[in-house]
Amino acid sequence: MPTAALPRRRFLIEDDGLIGSTATGALVHNDGTITWACMPRFDSPAVFASLLGTKEHGFWRLGPATDGEPAAADRRRYRDDTMSLDHEWDTPTGSVRVTDFMPLGARTPRIIRSVEGLSGTVTMTWKCRARPGYGAHAPLYTRTSRGATARLCATVHPDSYWLDGPHHAITNAGARCDFTITAGERIVFTLTWSPSSHPAPDLRSPRSARTRTEAALRDWTSRCLYQGPYREAVVRSALVLKSLCHPGGGIVAAPTTSLPEDIGGERNWDYRHVWLRDSALTVTTLARLGHTEEAEAWRDWLLGVLGRAAGRLQIMYGLGGERDLNERELDHLPSYEDSQPVRVGNGAAGQLQLDVPGEVADALLAAEDAGLPASRDADAMLRALARWTEDRWAEDRWAERDEGIWEVRGPRQHFVHSKVMAWSAIDRTIALLRRRASTTADELAHWQQLRDAIHRDVCEKGYDPERNTFTQYYGGRELDASLLLIPQVGFLPPDDKRVIGTIEAIQRELSTEDGFVLRYPTHDESGNNVDGLSGHEGAFLACSFWLVNGLAMIGRVQEARELFDRLLALRNDLGLLAEEWDPRLGRQVGNYPQGFSHLALVSAALRLTACGAAYLPAQRAQPAGALPEREQGTLTVAGVRQGCG
Repeated sequence: MPTAALPRRRFLIEDDGLIGSTATGALVHNDGTITWACMPRFDSPAVFASLLGTKEHGFWRLGPATDGEPAAADRRRYRDDTMSLDHEWDTPTGSVRVTDFMPLGARTPRIIRSVEGLSGTVTMTWKCRARPGYGAHAPLYTRTSRGATARLCATVHPDSYWLDGPHHAITNAGARCDFTITAGERIVFTLTWSPSSHPAPDLRSPRSARTRTEAALRDWTSRCLYQGPYREAVVRSALVLKSLCHPGGGIVAAPTTSLPEDIGGERNWDYRHVWLRDSALTVTTLARLGHTEEAEAWRDWLLGVLGRAAGRLQIMYGLGGERDLNERELDHLPSYEDSQPVRVGNGAAGQLQLDVPGEVADALLAAEDAGLPASRDADAMLRALARWTEDRWAEDRWAERDEGIWEVRGPRQHFVHSKVMAWSAIDRTIALLRRRASTTADELAHWQQLRDAIHRDVCEKGYDPERNTFTQYYGGRELDASLLLIPQVGFLPPDDKRVIGTIEAIQRELSTEDGFVLRYPTHDESGNNVDGLSGHEGAFLACSFWLVNGLAMIGRVQEARELFDRLLALRNDLGLLAEEWDPRLGRQVGNYPQGFSHLALVSAALRLTACGAAYLPAQRAQPAGALPEREQGTLTVAGVRQGCG
């Protein structure tokens, strides 16, 4: 529970649910209020931004009428294997259901809200306050009609938001509709974005849009290879990941900005961009579940961004491949629970992070293993990433200091995880090039020598023999949860004493009382901040799932299962996870829902299921020339590197 020194809790991050079209998304509070929506893209300015402010900054509420604050629904759930979200209320006069969704494949993004009377008669209220520009602008409302449908248009150039429904009125605050609904009756309201210079969008059937969207998602989930004991959690996580996959191929890390990692603190970032690392890990995860469409779209997007050269490689881009992600603060938004500032854009885009080619190369390999055909252009890009600049990258760059996976805003270091992933980039490049008839023996020999050199360097400089553990960076003593990935990427086998010592040290020194894992110590022994930011942060959920993997790989499977079960219990009633868990407050923190958390959940579920021998997925035919196992690393089953003691 909050202490006196902490801001008063308004509502929990996990009280919201996600709906989305894959082009963008919206958060729906458990009382039927849309608190966050960006159109037409995830990274567009929000038209509803009360999540980071007040009702004055935009919301759309639909639920039973009340004299006071709206009541939370008595029940809510996703319709089976879809992103259609139901809220149900029981009132003294009857029961009602509201179903929210966004159509897949729509040329313009649209939110559809369907009200259905379940029993009796219920008086309902519909209030919409559109505030484009993250709540900064009050639009001009105009009214038209078409048949039985009343149309309102809220315009602030260059955007228009068309509100359609049977009846509603313009008010000083926006738009409102009060109505009653009886058992068996259905009323539909929609909001459609359109450029303000375009004609009014067509009125299309909401019911057929819902039928098509739900059928498409159920077909997609039916092709998931995983049939093990954690299927519900895996499928829901996969749907979250799919929801973050833009039709253009880019994959955002989360649909929100500035939800704090430290309530009341400054650790607030914009995650509505395409991190190459996060997007690559998403592709790898979906490929291991048997989904290659997203991998192909992402590979094409990446080729469009990088081409055949990687000399200007950034760690992240905009959804359209934009390189300028200038970070700025929105002073007009109060922020979530006084956690200032609210940021848009991300200054980390200009950082050096040496691990990125490793995740990208691993994703390309996983996608090909899952059945995605090889591509000459992708091979050229892979070689460019392995060089990175006109002079060979890995002969120069891998030995540099960088900001690392956690994007520290302090001094650069020789982060061990960065070096391990540089090794992984070369290892996966070798694995893919071995399948190509055009690869020469001299080229393979060069990359093998380089891979071995990186391996020796890490083992000599990144390992502390006195404590039997790898360290966060060369010459340091601190630990880092990213070291848990050393056996998972195949850098060392799970039975290596250095791996066992590292996993046990992280569990001992970076775990909370509940066994959840911190990324790294934010303060040194003297209490000084070490990452350039004030405050603390919660347990990083992806790292905690990494520990599940690590424990299982060194034979402590039952302990891993128990930790996994505790992590699953942190999900909200819809199965969603933010970036972190605050053990002090017992609540989720950080941007939400977070792709990194959900992909790590899937990886841990696959590991535990494989270790329990309860699930062996259907093996796909290997591409011609594929090796049965890595030259280094360990065997894989559906992309899960084995190691269960």
